[in-house]
Parts: sequence; structure tokens; C-alpha cells
Amino acid sequence: MKGMKGLLNVEYGSIHAFYWMAYGALASFASVFLLGRGYSNTDIGMIFAVGSVLAVFLQPVLADVADRSRKLSLIGVSQLVLAVIMVLTLGLFLLQEKSIALAAVYVLILAGNTALQPLFNSLCFKLSESGIHINFGVCRSFGSLAYSILVMFLGTMAEEKGILVLPVTGELVMFLNLISLVLLTNHFRKACGSGENTRGVGDAETVEKSGNTGRRDKPEEEINLIQFARRNKMFFLMTIGVLGIYFGNGVLNNFMLQVITPLGGDSEDMGRIYSVMAFLEIPTMVLFEQINRRISCQCLLKIASAVFVVKTAMIWLADSVTVVMLAQGLQLFSFALFLPAMVHFIDQTMHRGEAVKGQALYTAMITVASVICSLLGGVILDLYGAGRLMMLSTLLTFAGAVIISLTIGKIHTKKEETIGLSA
Repeated sequence: MKGMKGLLNVEYGSIHAFYWMAYGALASFASVFLLGRGYSNTDIGMIFAVGSVLAVFLQPVLADVADRSRKLSLIGVSQLVLAVIMVLTLGLFLLQEKSIALAAVYVLILAGNTALQPLFNSLCFKLSESGIHINFGVCRSFGSLAYSILVMFLGTMAEEKGILVLPVTGELVMFLNLISLVLLTNHFRKACGSGENTRGVGDAETVEKSGNTGRRDKPEEEINLIQFARRNKMFFLMTIGVLGIYFGNGVLNNFMLQVITPLGGDSEDMGRIYSVMAFLEIPTMVLFEQINRRISCQCLLKIASAVFVVKTAMIWLADSVTVVMLAQGLQLFSFALFLPAMVHFIDQTMHRGEAVKGQALYTAMITVASVICSLLGGVILDLYGAGRLMMLSTLLTFAGAVIISLTIGKIHTKKEETIGLSA
């Protein structure tokens, strides 16, 4: 059984690895592909924005299906979305010139990729509920490592082999991800001894065996999105803080070149910065469970939020690329800490019928932040320059950190609520 659990962790980690490799090929290098098809930077910005907006609406719908469907499990929904993206990616081979059809296909690919992330995050805890311990931090670090290695070579490959290497890579890694999902389902059934517990890959009534979140040993009732909103008002307020935190983070992801150019930096420096950012995510995520045993997710989220503020302010006040690079060292305690802490916190906070919706709302707020920073950031850069944009980013990041710190202590965990109900 111990060997089977280790295998399940490897397979779950491979899902993150293949997901982020596909994201690198189809999203991170989207500008390379679309410029090669004749689109302007303005066109590309609009494609990203529309894709992100569509993802905001798509994520809660898929989460609702995964939580409530009697026919489709969480893995089944993930497989379906992945298969649809693979079919859409074929359109990148068939549509050779700039067109509305090609733009529409890319919008759907970007939206689908974004919508998969909360499903894969929730899958970790669906497995854990059924007694299969999954180390989320270690498994998520597979994604960071695979992404950083792939993007290191993908630019050169696209330059030498042509832009079609991007959808070819995307199709290949998505196919491998589809196989990983199938293998994960099969091995999960073997680990449990039967297929009875695998409808939702976690709908088993053996929750207490996991020792993970203190859940009750019978299924929670399923709820719709309106009921979810009513039950989790304080969580909704907290996600406004997430919006502020990820505005600054999105600016650094989307406009790093524009930020370092006035400091004497270039695209080569930008590549080094992104490489450092990706690699620095790995240690914290790998060690997250050990950290979380000593420090609660609530406290970790407060710490990570404060470090986000310091990091963004350092880059705003930086007078050289070296200072920007030093600020990236704080990635260890900002994004790399914030992501797993938030994913675990949502699982601790939400009842079983709500968890996927909570993950979807978190990811949706990240997406909203990305849309706002993409549209607003470009305008501010053109009108006022990188300094003003980083000043605004620092202020919004600070506001987000304050909101999170004030609201997170008022959100009660499932265990606390269960004790209160039984008292």
C-alpha cells in the first residue's frame, strides 16, 4: 500500500508537470505564435484579456459540475476539458493566417488551460479525503521544475524549427497528461481495493482515515453557487485581497521587460529573472507540509502577503537590474508560500460540497487580476511609465495584504464548525 501511495503522488505530480509544460507552450509563448500569424501586440492583448474573462465564467461552471454531477467525476471533468483543448489545438495547424476563427480558437485554448488549474488543485484533496495522502507542495513543484526546464529551450526550438513546434509540444504534453489522469484513476481504485470510492475520486466515506482535515465521516450535502456565496461571505471578502496581491504579481509576470528596460535591462535579463522565479518556487513548495505542521495556513498567508508587499516595493524603488534580481529572492516567501497555503486553507475552510468552488473562486480572482493588470498596465506604461505602474502595484498589493490579514482570522475551519454544531 505504501508503494501504491508513492506511485499516486508521482502520478499526481506528473499531472502538474504536464499541465505547466502545456501552459508554457500554449500560453507563455502565445505572443510568439500569434505574432508569427500576423497579429499585432494590441490584438494579442485582447486575445489574452478575452480568454481570461471567459475563464472567470468557465471555472465556477466546471467546479459546479464536478461537485454536483452524478455521472462525471472530478477526474472525468478534467479529462473532458483536456480533450477539448487538444481538439482546439489542432486548429492551430489548420488555420495558417490571421483570422477571427484563429483568434477564437486561441481564446478558448487559453480559457480552458486556466480553468483546468483549480480542478487539478482540488484533485489533491479529493484523493486525500479517501485516505491517499498527497503532498501538494512536492507535486506542485514538479510543475515549476518542468515549466522552467521547457521554457529554457522552447524559444530556441521555435526560432530554429518554426512556430508550429509550440502546438506540437502542447499536443504532446497534453496527451501525456491525459494518460496520467487515466493511470491515476486506475491506480487509485487498486489502492482502495475497489472502484466504489472513486466516483468523485474522493467521495468515499473513509475520510477520517486520512487524518487530514477533521471532516465528518459522511458526505456533505451538495450546494449550488448561490448557496456557496451565502455560506462563505467572509471568504468572498478575502478574495478581494487576493485580487490586490495578484495585480502586482501579474504586472511583474506580464511587463517585467518594460520594468527593467529603464534600469538598463534587456530580454536576456528578463529570461534570467523568470528562471530564478520559477526555480525558487520549488524549495518552499517541497517543504510546505513540514512548514505547515509548525505554522498555520492563516499565519502563512499573512506572512506571504506581507512579503509580496516588500518584494513589489523593492522593485518599484530599484535603481538597477541587480536589485530587481535580489527582490526575486523573496519569491521563496511570497508566491511560493502563498499558493500552497491558499490551496490548503481553502480545503480546510470549505465543506466537501464547496471545496472545488472555493478553488475555482480563488483562481478566478487571479484571472480577474490578470485581466485588469493587462489592460490597465499597458495604458499606464504608455502614459506615465514603469515607475508609476510599479507604484500603483505596490499600493494595491499593500491593500490586498491588509484585507487578507483582517478577514482571514474570521473564517472558521470545517473542524471548528463541526465541533460547534455538535456542542
